[in-house]
Amino acid sequence: MRINRSACIVLTLVASMLAQAQTAEIRPGENLVVEGIPKIPASLAENVARYGEFRSARREMWHPVRREMIVSTRFGDTDQLHLVKFPGGARTQLTFPPERSQIGTYEPKRGSYFLYFKDAGGNERYQMYRYDVATKVNTLITNGSSRNAAGAWSNSGEQFAYRSTKRTGKEMDIWVMNPAKPEIDRLLLQAGGRRWAVRDW
Repeated sequence: MRINRSACIVLTLVASMLAQAQTAEIRPGENLVVEGIPKIPASLAENVARYGEFRSARREMWHPVRREMIVSTRFGDTDQLHLVKFPGGARTQLTFPPERSQIGTYEPKRGSYFLYFKDAGGNERYQMYRYDVATKVNTLITNGSSRNAAGAWSNSGEQFAYRSTKRTGKEMDIWVMNPAKPEIDRLLLQAGGRRWAVRDW
């Protein structure tokens, strides 16, 4: 039986690759000094990875008038907000930015929109967005440069108190906004170097 030279070369390469795959190991970066640590096979890392790569879901908010909720979970690289309409139901993704969307809160009377926060590129300057349920449109309602943090809804559901650095760029003052009309936004309390947070109305 004759085997041509090309076939021999291919078989040799495949055998070599299989041997390397079986002996592949995890090597620390050159910036680390490793002494007395046994070699770690790549196959071990692959087997252990399935225990570290898992998806969790966190309840963010109940709809105020319908039996449904929004949860935060990760399908890609970041956590995003998803709608779940009934127990065991499929999740429908609502937010899609490359950064994590978090701390969602429905407008408390009708649930016609909800608010959520996200930063840009990990800068921790969280901005507040309004997601309109009917149109599925996301609207930035803070100034895009300050750092903002969640607060609480008024009893009427028309105003939202939150913390923001937009006055000085450093101090987290308390502000009150009508998220349906974000131009209606006023300073309620200057922090004056103190750490204030809004818990309830």
